[in-house]
Amino acid sequence: MADARGTVRVAVDAVVFTIQQDQLKLLLIQRKNPPFQGMYALPGGFIHPAEALEAAAHRELSEETGVKDIFLTQLGAYGAVKRDPRGRIISIAYLALIKGDQRLKPATDASAAQWLSIHQLPTLAFDHAAIIADALKRLHYEIQMTTLASQILPSKFTLTQLQHLYELILGRNMDKRNFRKWIKELDLVQELPEWTSGKHRPAQLYRFKISSYQQLGDRVNLQLI
Repeated sequence: MADARGTVRVAVDAVVFTIQQDQLKLLLIQRKNPPFQGMYALPGGFIHPAEALEAAAHRELSEETGVKDIFLTQLGAYGAVKRDPRGRIISIAYLALIKGDQRLKPATDASAAQWLSIHQLPTLAFDHAAIIADALKRLHYEIQMTTLASQILPSKFTLTQLQHLYELILGRNMDKRNFRKWIKELDLVQELPEWTSGKHRPAQLYRFKISSYQQLGDRVNLQLI
């Protein structure tokens, strides 16, 4: 399909979050080539003619950052006419929350790849600041209404660890009793006959009943606010 200014092209962008040093961080690349050479941007690029959208997002992530084999959920489409100086380009954005222990290896058109705090983001290329703002809103929803937290926590965790993850992502402190009541109402985690060990008081360990991504749907009758 083409318009008066030329062919419409399709790209993908990946908005990938993690927790490091008790901060919510975002995976960004530094662009090696024009446009916006030297500026930070989301990992992404154009799809190949016979390539599925999600496959393209995985490929671009791997090529530009070295991040592989992660769960992606589609965020939305971005198609403002002048969003890209190269022409009419529509981008499909994807969202992920992952463990931050994958080794970053920038390549192709990325001169650097790094995790940056969402509270200290640099000026970004294209319309990526707007995409990230939407992704943060979606992340707040996903962490409350899906099993997305299972993508980042260890297989066994304490309720304190789970609460701390929610607090870091949502950006606010929570009442311990209300949080645990809400988690129990979701029927999301299972008690294990295991406890932490070490210098501190032992705490019971839990695991997710559903370890893969799933919408909680009708199981949710109380949203955490």
